[in-house]
Amino acid sequence: MTTSIDAIGVVIPAHNEQELLAACLQAVEIAALAPRRRGIRVDIVVALDACDDASADIADGLGVHTVALDARCVGIARQEGTRAALARLHGTDPARVWLAHTDGDSVVPPNWLSHQLRLGRRGADVVIGTVRPDFRDLSEAQQDAWWRTHTPGVANGHVHGANLGIRASTFLAAGGFTAAPVHEDVLLVEAARAAGAKAVASDAAWVRTSGRSVGRAPDGYARYLRDDLIPLAESTTPG
Repeated sequence: MTTSIDAIGVVIPAHNEQELLAACLQAVEIAALAPRRRGIRVDIVVALDACDDASADIADGLGVHTVALDARCVGIARQEGTRAALARLHGTDPARVWLAHTDGDSVVPPNWLSHQLRLGRRGADVVIGTVRPDFRDLSEAQQDAWWRTHTPGVANGHVHGANLGIRASTFLAAGGFTAAPVHEDVLLVEAARAAGAKAVASDAAWVRTSGRSVGRAPDGYARYLRDDLIPLAESTTPG
C-alpha cells in the first residue's frame, strides 16, 4: 500500500536548551530540505517548557514556530507542540500529515524526514527510530558499554521521543501524548499499536542525542546512561 503524505509537522520540546538548541534546529532544517523540494510542507514547532534561558531567542532567530508553556512536563510539552503543529496544518487530511518528533538536545541526520516519509508511504503508521548518545559526553567505560549492548544497523525497537514518527490520524486515534513526566513516547506507541497501527522500527536514520548525566526528565535517557548502561553491559557479556 502506498500512502501519500502532503505535510510534516516537526515537534521539539525544549527546557533550557540554549547550549544545544541551535544545532538541533539547524539539523532539522537540513532534513527538511529534501521533502520541501518535493513540494511537501514542513512546519517546525518548538515547545518551550519553562525556559528562562535564551532558548526562545534562539528558536525565534532561526525562524521556527514556538509555543510557550510552564508545565515542566515532557508529555505536556510534546502534546502542546503537536497541537500547535496540527493547528497550523488545519484543513489537511490527518492521514496525509506526518508528525516527526525529536528533542532540543538532539541532532537528526539529513535523511531523517525522508526516511520516515519513505516508510510512511509504504504503510507504516509509526516509525520507531534509534538514538546514539554524543560520545563526547561519555566516559570510556560508558562508550565501551554502549557498543557492547548495541549493534549498528539493527533496530532494537526501543521507543525514543528523540526519534519518533507517527501519522497524524494515528496520533489522534491513539489519544495523543499523556501528561506524563517520562515515558510519554512509549505510552503513545503502545496506544497506537492497541488501536491497530502498523509500527516499524529502523536504525537507518539514527539521531545523536546528548549524553549528559543529568537530564530534563526524571527517569529518562540521562538516567539510563548514568545508572543502567554499564551494569547492563556487564550482565549481558559472556563470562
